[in-house]
Amino acid sequence: MLNVHDKDYRVLDLVRQREIQDSVARAVSQKLHVTENLISRLGLEKELVGHKGCVNCLEWNESGQILASASDDMNIILWDPFRYEKKLVLRTGHEGNIFSVKFLPKSNDSILVSGAGDGKVRVRDLTLLEPILICNCHIGRVKRITTASTVPFLFWSAAEDGLILQHDIRTPHTCRNNESNTVLINLVNHMGRYAEAKCIAINPKRPELIAIGANDAYIRMYDRRMIKLSQRGNLSMHHAGAGDPDENIPLGCAQYFIAGHLHSRQRDNNRSLTTTYLTFSADGNELLVNMGGEQIYLFDINNPKNVKTCFGYTTNGYSGDFGNCYLEKNGEDNADYTKKNVKVLPPYVEELKSQANENFEQQKYALAITLYDKAISYCPTAAVLYANRAAAYMKRTWDGDIYAALKDCQTTLLLDPEHVKARFRLARCLFYLHRATEADKVLKEFQQKFPEYASNSACKALKMDIKEALDSGGDSNTSQSMLQISEYEEEWRRNTIDYKMRFCGHCNTTTDIKEANFFGNNGQYIVAGSDDGSFFIWDRHTTNIIRVLRGDERIVNCLQPHPSTCLLATSGIDPVIRLWSPLPEDGSVNEREIQNLEDAATANQIRMNSDPFEVMLMNMG
Repeated sequence: MLNVHDKDYRVLDLVRQREIQDSVARAVSQKLHVTENLISRLGLEKELVGHKGCVNCLEWNESGQILASASDDMNIILWDPFRYEKKLVLRTGHEGNIFSVKFLPKSNDSILVSGAGDGKVRVRDLTLLEPILICNCHIGRVKRITTASTVPFLFWSAAEDGLILQHDIRTPHTCRNNESNTVLINLVNHMGRYAEAKCIAINPKRPELIAIGANDAYIRMYDRRMIKLSQRGNLSMHHAGAGDPDENIPLGCAQYFIAGHLHSRQRDNNRSLTTTYLTFSADGNELLVNMGGEQIYLFDINNPKNVKTCFGYTTNGYSGDFGNCYLEKNGEDNADYTKKNVKVLPPYVEELKSQANENFEQQKYALAITLYDKAISYCPTAAVLYANRAAAYMKRTWDGDIYAALKDCQTTLLLDPEHVKARFRLARCLFYLHRATEADKVLKEFQQKFPEYASNSACKALKMDIKEALDSGGDSNTSQSMLQISEYEEEWRRNTIDYKMRFCGHCNTTTDIKEANFFGNNGQYIVAGSDDGSFFIWDRHTTNIIRVLRGDERIVNCLQPHPSTCLLATSGIDPVIRLWSPLPEDGSVNEREIQNLEDAATANQIRMNSDPFEVMLMNMG
């Protein structure tokens, strides 16, 4: 044991205090860089021209002095983003489109890692003539590389062969050598033969946590301290079904996340569900996910009881998983939580509610929801606001709206158990979600609790619909996957965590590299690209769209915020990188701004539910 004197402890305390002060100073400084005023003035600053193909990935170095970009032209360009100059054009040697580029931590920005469609991972020390590592271990396209800022020498690759490999540049590496232990996770062993890894991220505060997105609706998070690196094994395992669970992945090392309504929807309306990007928040507490074929979701990785998937309702009150969605929020029981219901709204919130109600009556449901969102952000324990928003969701019926309405009904009843409309809408939501058994139980409870409404025409009609559904087979929304999955996979899918927030308005059906990122030191904003050539900015707290800007002639895929200033780099199908920053307040018109946010979002929802051939024609103009 080290013998540390009191004087040493005092020195350590002073060092820690200085680190805390510096951290606070940086946070205050960064907060001033991304403000509401600056976001409202965001516009095109400059186009960086240099690539000859789609720009598939962007990456800032830690200081923000260098921007790296990589493209279908198989080149990497390092830019000086403030002089708009190329610092270096690197001909990588890749033989396929480059999908990911990263600076290796603690390398003085001299070591670059890239992954591409040729299945290769290449590591280049810019001070040397030749690459220091070329890895051919993957047999599918390498879609993402990730690093951990506090872990030098290591990086991870995710590819469409279902493998997550861990690379250590300090050790010799021989490709496809059965004695080389580089496989961290083999999704094929759990998901089945068609498993593909699409994206990967490391928690910045807890680098032992690694999140994986694949070609399904589940988000996987592993504690890699519990995983023993394994050998790649014989290629034949990639053509077999899932067998026994990997010996190197213990049951307790994984936690799965999913938007509750997607449990049994791997394909719907000709759209496959694929995670195209995921990233942890700066504090490591949240996971932001862009779901291809669906919406953007935010998951809380620390409070699973607060967001259990809202199914599994039982007749013993709200005691199943469904009932516990919000029941255990902040450790409070139902009785304590109902005391927080705000029945008299502050005047400014009442005004927002009135405006929302008026838009609802005019069938402007998207705008009504926006106003309810804002009202709830001011008054988060008013049952009436959740009840009204649930009604608007049920009328708008965008992807995931019925499930969002179900969650709002549950919150309403937690705050106000006597709310008649919320309890009836709860039964209706369950029916619309093809959960006839649960809907039947909720409706019967509704009739017992409120007998005066039992003969209501709407109640009778719903009862008939539920009976017909039960007679014809009951719950039809069950998984029909023909793939064999492992026992561990079944267990992980049974214990998923539901989303905390949802961001709607963009369209993500055409490309599988579309990003979504936090913007601002506290993640005050969410940014993501869209198939319509625009990129969207949402308010993180209300989930409302606050800006839509035209970012590409066809599709915006990549959005990478600068680490310390209000500067955003975007790219897509066009062979250019665009830099966005606050424009001067001189009265000039921002020609790239989309004015009607609700119309843009509605058009994207239509686009997302269109026939794929029609979407292709739309993208071609």
